[in-house]
Amino acid sequence: MEGMQGKTLLLTGSLVAALGLSGAVNAEELRLITWGGYAPDEVVAQFEKETGIDVKITLSNNEDMISKLRATGGAGFDLAQPSQDRIVGVQRQFNIYKPIDYSKINTDQLQPSMVKATQESTALNGKSYGVPSVWGTSGLIVHASVADTVTDYTDLCDPAVAGKVSYRLKRPTLIGFAFALGMDPFAAYSDRDEYQSIMAKVEGALIDCKDNVKTYWTGGDQLLSLLRTGEVTAAMAWDAGGWKLNAENADIRFVAPESGALGWIDTFAIPRRSENEEAAYQWINFVMQPEIAAKITNASGNFTASKGADEFVRAELRDAYRVSFNDDAINNIKWYPPVPPGLETMEGQVLDRVQAAN
Repeated sequence: MEGMQGKTLLLTGSLVAALGLSGAVNAEELRLITWGGYAPDEVVAQFEKETGIDVKITLSNNEDMISKLRATGGAGFDLAQPSQDRIVGVQRQFNIYKPIDYSKINTDQLQPSMVKATQESTALNGKSYGVPSVWGTSGLIVHASVADTVTDYTDLCDPAVAGKVSYRLKRPTLIGFAFALGMDPFAAYSDRDEYQSIMAKVEGALIDCKDNVKTYWTGGDQLLSLLRTGEVTAAMAWDAGGWKLNAENADIRFVAPESGALGWIDTFAIPRRSENEEAAYQWINFVMQPEIAAKITNASGNFTASKGADEFVRAELRDAYRVSFNDDAINNIKWYPPVPPGLETMEGQVLDRVQAAN
């Protein structure tokens, strides 16, 4: 009897151990490489509770994502969040992503214009490699006293705001001025001569505008300080900075320019050797639910492609967003496409000449 009990206990212990090991092996896990604020703790906890899938977060940026996935041939992660203009060139060169199966995406809860823009900008050989997630724009931050004067990028050169203007000497300024001058720089990406012609006109406009510029800002804190003190009343900058200032001073707000804000989208992309593709699609559809997406906005300060999520965002951020963007302004956003080789060198030369001009 004693021997039988011992054998029974041994068998039971072995079975428990085997089941425990099996449970550990089969436990579902989603390995997500993403930006800070895009996977808040409360969102992760809710997803894990509702799905039983453990989420492992690695914080990163575009360069780091590319480096890690390139080193492994697209392994090590089940879902990544690169920017929309950092997918096609990388995919063409390194083959680290797999096409998105849009039949598994609940597009009814996404902004149609952002789905279209992302599908187009991440398209390669007839397949799309990204789903829109978090987005933001460059546009205008203006004080109420000059809001009627400064409604587009080139209005920063109006005599009414002379000496009270700031913007960066970076490519978004070149692109914004080009659109405000009635040209389409993105459409000229495939024609180097046409792009050179556009940049020459923008260069002239920026040189003529130099007397209006208080300073070319180089850091976000510097710009916010200039706007807080009133040294600058109109600037080209990011929407999140404008909304932050609006929370402090209702007379300062972010404005979507008449020619269109310049937009970036951080996407969802599935690495080529993902081990849990189904969990990746579950995460995408889960976090793009309006109430969940609002939690991401509250954590990151940036809005998402989730349709109607602004209803659930904290009140001061929601109200500032709605002042900046109605449906027409959203549909008029000029989304950054991938930059062809050589254009950034050309732009750098233009910016150098603007900087050096008297």
